Amino acid sequence: MANLKALRARIASVKSTRKITQAMKMVAAAKLRRAQAQAEAARPYAERMGRMLASLGAAAASSPEAPKLLVGTGSDQTHLLVVVTGERGLAGAFNTNAARYARTRIRELEAKGKTVKVITVGRKGTAFLKREMGSRIVQEISYASVKRVGFDQAQEIADRITALLEAGEFDVCTLIYNRFRSVISQVPGEQQLIPTALPAANDNPAEAVGGALYEYEPGEEELLTALLPKNLAIQIYRAILESVAGFYGSQMNAMDNATRNAGEMINKLTLNYNRTRQANITSELIEIISGAEAL
Repeated sequence: MANLKALRARIASVKSTRKITQAMKMVAAAKLRRAQAQAEAARPYAERMGRMLASLGAAAASSPEAPKLLVGTGSDQTHLLVVVTGERGLAGAFNTNAARYARTRIRELEAKGKTVKVITVGRKGTAFLKREMGSRIVQEISYASVKRVGFDQAQEIADRITALLEAGEFDVCTLIYNRFRSVISQVPGEQQLIPTALPAANDNPAEAVGGALYEYEPGEEELLTALLPKNLAIQIYRAILESVAGFYGSQMNAMDNATRNAGEMINKLTLNYNRTRQANITSELIEIISGAEAL
């Protein structure tokens, strides 16, 4: 009977777990719809902004007074990686994939003799990279207490990067995050922020701005000085939105798998319980019959 009691307790425990995972799946699905809409709405603006600044900066890049956000420091010895992950777990391999991508990128750069510095955005990425790459982390940023991360937080991160650039702390800045493709697909990738990716010399500058050529007033350098910091924040904000949408998509899938696994486990435990109970009943009947025959 003790075995039956243990099986009943385990079945009840798995049923409680299934209720939790099912509730988390529903919550993640509700949050995913909003996060996905925000990420998809931000893409056209961020992509258009990047292309426009690339075209605008092509003419100003050769100037000795070109902004550092456009051309960098002229060197590529020190690389700053901004790694965006989630603040919470229970999302499958979502956080691990981005952190592993960053770790691989760090090793590739150091193998080439480069110096690597890291800014982590999100507690999970920080915890992962600290185990092996803790000495490279220069800043840890967490918004776990913020109910909904917005553009203000992206602007804060952009301001920190700009301050490090002005202080000569790095030469190249790259953003690493999970790109949201679909509910079941979040692919880690990278985007160079500083220096700005410029079109090749044989490219047509008009292609970057929709097939048109423009004359600017004021000049390109003044416009770049005003727009480059804004673009930096926009690209970071887009990465955060993509990461948030990917997190909820991955969490919804993870909780769905956990719910189905719990259901399968409950069925197996219930079958085992019924077989054990039947065996105990049969054993008791045999004992009763044997006793009656002995009399």
